Amino acid sequence: MEENGLGAIWPMIIFLVAIFAVMYFLMIRPRQKQQKQQEDLTKELRVGDKVIIAAGIYGEIESLGEETVLLKIESGATMRVGRGSVLGKQDVEEGGGGVF
Repeated sequence: MEENGLGAIWPMIIFLVAIFAVMYFLMIRPRQKQQKQQEDLTKELRVGDKVIIAAGIYGEIESLGEETVLLKIESGATMRVGRGSVLGKQDVEEGGGGVF
């Protein structure tokens, strides 16, 4: 009788391990990869780079601080934003239009 009870536990343990593995590969691993890409982007920022920030504002980096970026926008105004708010670099084509 005891053997039947113990034998029924193994499929449940295997099922729980499989659920954890699926969650890891579908949720945790992609998020870690995305965080790594964001960290690499913030480390690679240079003065003169054209970027877009989380608020949807495009601008050019005028100066860099340890935690902040001074961004010059099209109107000539400057704004200080956190490095983490920079979503990506703006690729500039010869036609003058920017493509993110």
